[in-house]
Amino acid sequence: MPTELDKMRSGAFYDISTEENMACIRRRSRLLERFHRAAADDDAERRAALEELIPGIPASTVIVPPFHCDYGTEIRLGAKVVVNANCTLLDGGGITVGDHTLIGPGCLLLTPVHPTDYLERRKPIERAAPIRIGDDCWLGGGVTVCPGVTIGDRCIIGAGSVVVHDIPDDSLAVGNPAVVKRKLR
Repeated sequence: MPTELDKMRSGAFYDISTEENMACIRRRSRLLERFHRAAADDDAERRAALEELIPGIPASTVIVPPFHCDYGTEIRLGAKVVVNANCTLLDGGGITVGDHTLIGPGCLLLTPVHPTDYLERRKPIERAAPIRIGDDCWLGGGVTVCPGVTIGDRCIIGAGSVVVHDIPDDSLAVGNPAVVKRKLR
């Protein structure tokens, strides 16, 4: 029998109110509190909390506080990634970011999908769709990436854009919704 976390990872609707899920949320909350509470010059404490929050985070990857996420365990960041201040990664569906990618301040990467039927939305259920961002990308400040979106390698997403569809490799995309304006190579 699949657990609610198994359902979440598979993209099926899952119950966010289960004890299993709440335990993950409490873990996340403790680690983010530790990350944010560390003194400005206590890089070791901040890094230790971050490495526990996001297993496998490369030593060369930087997350600037404040930072928010749903779980942390569903985030995969490549080498030399920079996540600037005040970003939120709602990672239930899984978020993968390639090497050398820059995520500007105030970006939102959002994997949750709520039911379209208003009666179903009253229940503590949702599903999640993964976000994938390629290598060598740059998301300008305030970019929102919606559930299920893939952004190819070497893309630039203009500040304030809302990405609702996949973006192919080597693209400059801007707007709400973001559209490809030109190829970069």
